[in-house]
Amino acid sequence: METEKVKSLMSLGSLFALVGLILLFLSNHFGTALADSWLMGQGEYADSFMYQYKVQAHSNNFLVCGSILFGVGLLTIVFAYYKKLNSKE
Repeated sequence: METEKVKSLMSLGSLFALVGLILLFLSNHFGTALADSWLMGQGEYADSFMYQYKVQAHSNNFLVCGSILFGVGLLTIVFAYYKKLNSKE
């Protein structure tokens, strides 16, 4: 691979890993925010157990998406570094 392609692949992998880390660490905040918006739409009648379920479900969704993006980012960085080391230039 060319040097420019390897550099762009490393930057793309870094971006994926960074977004994944942000989603991992802020998953609870994002899940609570989405559950709060659901609660506002319910009006007067809302079940507290359903609210707790929504918070947990949304938080888990962000946690899974963040871990997938972080893993893909790390694998991309490792692959690009491997290609950079084995390049003949």
